[in-house]
Amino acid sequence: MPPASTGIVRCCAFIFSVGFLFACGGTSDAPDSTDAYVRLGYVHDTVAVTPEEARQLTHINYAFANVTEEGRVVLESEQDSANLAQLRALKSVHSDLKILLSIGGWAWSDYFSNAALTDSSRVRFARSAVALLRKHQLDGLDLDWEYPGQQGENNVYRPEDDSNFTRLLQTVRRHLNRQGRRDGRTGDDRYLLTIAAGASADYLAHTNMAAAHKPLDYVHLMTYDFHGSWTSHTGHHANLYPPATPDTMQLSAAHTVTQFIKAGVPARKLVLGVPFYGRGWAGVTPTNKGLYQSYEASRGGYPYDTLASLAKQEAFVRRWDSTAQAPTLWNADSSLLITYETPASLRAKTHFVKSRGLAGIMYWEHNSDDGTLLQTLYDHLH
Repeated sequence: MPPASTGIVRCCAFIFSVGFLFACGGTSDAPDSTDAYVRLGYVHDTVAVTPEEARQLTHINYAFANVTEEGRVVLESEQDSANLAQLRALKSVHSDLKILLSIGGWAWSDYFSNAALTDSSRVRFARSAVALLRKHQLDGLDLDWEYPGQQGENNVYRPEDDSNFTRLLQTVRRHLNRQGRRDGRTGDDRYLLTIAAGASADYLAHTNMAAAHKPLDYVHLMTYDFHGSWTSHTGHHANLYPPATPDTMQLSAAHTVTQFIKAGVPARKLVLGVPFYGRGWAGVTPTNKGLYQSYEASRGGYPYDTLASLAKQEAFVRRWDSTAQAPTLWNADSSLLITYETPASLRAKTHFVKSRGLAGIMYWEHNSDDGTLLQTLYDHLH
């Protein structure tokens, strides 16, 4: 997910009916649902989810809770409590809607390594997280550790993070199961445990996903931000397939899914991430209308509602990369390139989810949309 402090936006066959959740073993299978697919929206800080939008979603993840240096999970403001209450109230119009608390994110993953380090620190983390879940009457927890075994935004990290990550998930799962039995939340109504996972080879190299997925209900793949201010050239930031144009990075959502399945994660647990925002660059070399070219400055993130207006301006040329299944906006006058998600690219991804037997789609972030992308997701993944 994106840095919480900057606001930069950054994570099929039907789901098979699966066995019960083992209370002692710390394992899980993707939960049964009245909906065939997951349609999950991350909500960051400000809640602007209408009742109609709530009906189009199966899950909402509220971002973020923080992790203290001692490994406790905390909410940083009173507004968080008010926001969670507002989200919980949406259950009056959609009783099956699941509300989860997302922990960490880009800016607040500083001390995940501390939390995961020992048996006692893992229990401390789990107890504090479950206490927040119960206090706010939520349906599950989502861990967004960015990233195990990697520095991220100047985070504490250790070589043993890979194994400790799995141990942390197992510990949280046991505490959720224990609390679920006390609260009568078992079977299809059990408390959920999910993660947001980095869409990179580095993430897989620093985790053991064959073991880590077992306590989880879903793995949310952050299949976006493939290009940005951190890359030396422009490029699609959320393309479904590798582009035909030579690109040294060759990143794509489809490749990420393949790699996670090879790493041992069942397809039915994978939730494809899509961005409700775009990324732009200025001073771009005009060759190939700016795609996969050098640039002078990054223009950061653009919410979809802004891009929908820009796309109507004559100065911008809309292009569709049929190989990558991804769009761009190009302004030759200002040498500005923007790569983003559109209804067309989102439809391609819903088809991919169905054809590959994935669990569904999640997006970051709800407040960036004007309703168009969510409606597209609902219409084609329902």
